[in-house]
Amino acid sequence: MADLPDADPIYHPPLDPYLTCHHQDADLLVFNKPSGLLSVPGRHPALSDSLLTRVQKEFPQALIVHRLDKDTSGVVLMSRNRRAHAFVAAQFEARTTKKSYVAEVWGRVAEAEGMIDLPLAIDPDHKPRHRVDLEHGKPAQTRWQVIGYGENRTRLRLFPQTGRTHQLRVHLQALGHVILGDEFYAEGEALAAADRLLLHAEELGFRHPNGSEVTFTAPTPF
Repeated sequence: MADLPDADPIYHPPLDPYLTCHHQDADLLVFNKPSGLLSVPGRHPALSDSLLTRVQKEFPQALIVHRLDKDTSGVVLMSRNRRAHAFVAAQFEARTTKKSYVAEVWGRVAEAEGMIDLPLAIDPDHKPRHRVDLEHGKPAQTRWQVIGYGENRTRLRLFPQTGRTHQLRVHLQALGHVILGDEFYAEGEALAAADRLLLHAEELGFRHPNGSEVTFTAPTPF
């Protein structure tokens, strides 16, 4: 989802590369969204530039199937017709898609893997931030595994079982290991450790409208 309040015009999306298409066929388009670009335009005119806006200049019938946060990079899927859109969107709704992300987080995560099962809700006092809300939050689950260590940082692969707004960012904050460069949830050294949010949608698998099982991957840029 978009990270910027609709009334906030401070937005400088990357222009190079302008658009990176990894795959196209009669039904689907797959793009690698850069960090800093909205998935869809905001209501404020200053927020009009987005991945969808750019794609529709070349593919006017394109419809976005799912979104990434502005500061998250990686695989984004779009459809080229309403039949394909309904077919794939139903898989996201049913949570049968297979998604994996790569993140670098602050500190050394002691365990090799784990599951975070904490409900999430909008933080009404700090929109658009979200928070763990045990009483009113919507169910959210994230499986994770360690794939490497650096100096006071850990590289994780994340497997979200649900698709709540800011889910991975809030879950890792709750784990005690915020994502590096996260301007919403990190502070101090963890915020200053990277010049962007170190979260990337690496892989997306689902059933294509033609019936085949497909997986698309975008190389992690950090």
